[in-house]
Amino acid sequence: MERIIFYILAAMMIIFAIAAVGSRKMLRSVIYLLFVLVGISGLFFLIDYNFLAAIQLTVYAGGIIVLIIFSVLLVHHIELRLELAKPRRQIATAILCLIGIGIVLTTIYSYDFQIANQDRIISTEDIGSTLLNYGDGGFILPFEVISVLLLAAMIGAIVIAKGKKLTENKESNS
Repeated sequence: MERIIFYILAAMMIIFAIAAVGSRKMLRSVIYLLFVLVGISGLFFLIDYNFLAAIQLTVYAGGIIVLIIFSVLLVHHIELRLELAKPRRQIATAILCLIGIGIVLTTIYSYDFQIANQDRIISTEDIGSTLLNYGDGGFILPFEVISVLLLAAMIGAIVIAKGKKLTENKESNS
């Protein structure tokens, strides 16, 4: 039964990932990406990583998708049609993707994976205290650096979007 669910989730993620990249409408691409992220959380639930699945749903499928939708609404019209890439660029992208897939598959199949023996069950409390620990093995500094980086990216996107709209409005008023 787990194998069937895995194949259903994998097929769903592949189909929606291709649809997200292939769609020319921005909002549809974001919605397709949402389904890919939900499929990833389904895989986490399938392998009994409930905390990661919940984080995947709340942070990525919830927060990031809403952020992208607001950015699209702020910068462009909701039904913006993306321009189609030139055939040479499409072929170059396809070749680079195939090379990347080849490198990933070569790396995966050349590595001898060992089954991990977990004697200790990690609780949500352990994960939280490790994330908020500032000592050895803690992740508070990278967590704060990423939050500042995301804030700077958001401010930069807003400044770029507003600057473009202001110059378009000045030109149309002239």
